[in-house]
Amino acid sequence: MLTREENELLTRIGPRTPAGELLRRYWHPVAVINELSEETPTRFVRILGEDLVLFRDKRGRVGLLEDRCAHRGASLLYGRVEERGIACPYHGWLFDTEGNCLETPAEPGESKFHLTVKHKAYPVQKFIGLYWTYLGPRPAPVIPKYDLWVRKDGKRRIIVQPQLDCNWFQAMENSVDPSHLQVLHQTLIAGKRPIANTTRGLTDDVAQFDFYEFAHGIMKKRVYKNGLVDEHPLIFPNILRQSNATQIRIPMDDSHTKIFFVRFDPTEDGSAVEEEETLPVEYVKPYKNPPDAIHPFTHFRMDEVQAQDHMAWETQGPISDRTCERLATADRGIVMLRQMMRREIDKVQRGLDPLGVIRDPDHAAIDSKLAESLRGPEYRRELRDVAA
Repeated sequence: MLTREENELLTRIGPRTPAGELLRRYWHPVAVINELSEETPTRFVRILGEDLVLFRDKRGRVGLLEDRCAHRGASLLYGRVEERGIACPYHGWLFDTEGNCLETPAEPGESKFHLTVKHKAYPVQKFIGLYWTYLGPRPAPVIPKYDLWVRKDGKRRIIVQPQLDCNWFQAMENSVDPSHLQVLHQTLIAGKRPIANTTRGLTDDVAQFDFYEFAHGIMKKRVYKNGLVDEHPLIFPNILRQSNATQIRIPMDDSHTKIFFVRFDPTEDGSAVEEEETLPVEYVKPYKNPPDAIHPFTHFRMDEVQAQDHMAWETQGPISDRTCERLATADRGIVMLRQMMRREIDKVQRGLDPLGVIRDPDHAAIDSKLAESLRGPEYRRELRDVAA
């Protein structure tokens, strides 16, 4: 179990919180590219406890600004998008994508007052069909070139999950929790196979669990009694790699999380494909009814793996109370993740880059399937020493 202070350290992600400062060292997706258009040039964004407005001006430039105008605090979401930027609907103060104030219409014509105003703004990049932003100190790192994000021998598509009404770290701990698969998801993974004991589910299929740190996060490993080995990497701090997909969990605030799936479908013959800027998008319907309620005032459907996961994550509460938990031997990966979080928070507080931050724009594609993990325990120990 954790103390209340330890739990707060891992879960609170607002400005100037330790975990929030850590997460601000990474690029995060905030919207699908086709969600901005001439008809809908603005979109509200809540990320890491900040209320922002994403907009595209009439020259096609995209910006991300603090939603509340620097003048009197009205929302820029309702602003008028113009050639040079976005004008506040209240008094017309005009801001460009960098947050520079270009006009304050009610001031005298010769006034230079607008030059004294700087609105909070964050950089935006287009990548794999999504708008990404970086909320940390400059200079910004680069978006990592994980293999499923940059491979040319196939096409990508995006799946936008329903809003998760709980803290982001509950989803991340699930990614290093191997034993829930055979219990929570037992009916979905069993196929036509009968389940003799629903308490144990398919647990007895597994010979052992293993966890180890690698260059980009934590590998969760199951070794089955039939010889099958199943490995899923948690890419630090907020990505799960599974088969042909990456699942990105972005904290909106302390008790709500946005989840994007980026799936990669390879071509049958391995041929390269020219990918469009905008990708196919699927918006998943809510897993619960009513969709805006929280447990116990809502009902989850349990017919999909992700629906079952959302149930398990949300019913822990908006922020799980880890002061009364009882961890067991199968939870070693959860302990490892918490230790990693504390270590990387400490790095940031010492002015260092945390794990997974890359600054070389020409870095090679990163193999998130981790062929290097097959080199044996000696090599894994070397990776742990380097990461430490």
